[in-house]
Amino acid sequence: MNSKTDKSPHIPVLLDAVLESFSHTPHGYIIDCTLGYAGHSSALLEQFDHLGIVGIDRDEEALSFSEQRLQPHTGRYRLYRGSFAQTLSKVNEDPIVGILADFGVSSLQLDKKERGFSFESDTLDMRMDQKAALTAYDVVNSYSHEKLSYIFKHYGEISQAETLAEEIIRIRMQSPISSGKALSEIARSVLYGGGKIHPATLMFQAIRIEVNDELGQIEGLLDALEKRRFSGAIVSLITFHSLEDRLVKNRFKSWTKQCICDPNALRCTCGKDHALGKILTKKPLTAEKEELARNPRSRSAKLRSFRFKETD
Repeated sequence: MNSKTDKSPHIPVLLDAVLESFSHTPHGYIIDCTLGYAGHSSALLEQFDHLGIVGIDRDEEALSFSEQRLQPHTGRYRLYRGSFAQTLSKVNEDPIVGILADFGVSSLQLDKKERGFSFESDTLDMRMDQKAALTAYDVVNSYSHEKLSYIFKHYGEISQAETLAEEIIRIRMQSPISSGKALSEIARSVLYGGGKIHPATLMFQAIRIEVNDELGQIEGLLDALEKRRFSGAIVSLITFHSLEDRLVKNRFKSWTKQCICDPNALRCTCGKDHALGKILTKKPLTAEKEELARNPRSRSAKLRSFRFKETD
């Protein structure tokens, strides 16, 4: 399937796979839980005349851009500002036939040095919601050795987590670490880079996850979906690292369980009719060679899809 794209500061990943995953949905709305710069949403509106979009994002800059980008489709979309985990419960458009989320950070957020996501930035921010209190500066300059080690180990899966935390604390005792440049140099001095991957990549990932509570947000979204169980809706979620993918994979698997009895029970008494639906992707979909050449940031993207069963 050939997809259309508008000029945008963000190239949507796995766009053809996203369009294909919603290609057989009936008339209704798709909730784009991570609207960003409307790359996926604008393509969905162009491709499918029978669909509307409910867009959610925490980033005011992204919402402002998307409002302009989606103007040609006036009347077919509604935008909400807020975290997707909390905002999903407020959505009252009907029927909801699909839910999409792309858990990556947009190219514009990464590339704009003033947002503080970049290795070359003069600031340390990393907030997706710029009204949020916690910043990367706060994490780097106020977290204890124990807390820094924890996020580096668990969110960045960095083997030298404790050594990295020690070096950060040693340097910040001399003067605060206030830029992405300074922080990336610390990573370079402690961690060993491999190939094209910058040695600071996993450290920045870990801090960004902490600042934005990214794993908690994903858990919250999955909880909200499990609670609402949109009848017949397709859920397509794009993850970018193993921690996110594991959350989605395990939750989808739990949604397919027919029996919810205690594993130690002698026999089933629940009726074996508790599956919420079925998994549509036996293995996660990844970028083709053409997309990888066009957009290297798609190399770690994985899409998994699930369909909720029809309810009366």
